Amino acid sequence: MIDTLPLLLDDSVRSSAFDSRYRVVLVAAQRAKQLMRGATRPETSKFTKETSMALEEVLKGNVDYLVGRDARQALGDAQAAPERDPEQPLSPEAAENAMEIQRSLGVRVDDSPKETAADAGDTR
Repeated sequence: MIDTLPLLLDDSVRSSAFDSRYRVVLVAAQRAKQLMRGATRPETSKFTKETSMALEEVLKGNVDYLVGRDARQALGDAQAAPERDPEQPLSPEAAENAMEIQRSLGVRVDDSPKETAADAGDTR
């Protein structure tokens, strides 16, 4: 986070694209969610965390966003569209990550009592 602090807008050098720091945070948060869900990542970034990459993209002006009536219309259109199956990943990379997680979680420890040779031969 220390590396991203110089990217933040200060009051003297305010970007004309944003009317407030609050909007910068909102747009960056939405972009970070997209990145975490498997959206296309920027070609080059010195950051590895999605939140830092998102903030960098937003401040460079590489992320489009809507406000006002346009945003409400887009939200209404998105809610009217059929929902995507949440079990289906957005990208092949996300599918590979999901399969890796399933494999690692699929390993189970059998802690049931084992039958010993003495128990097997005991026929009382």
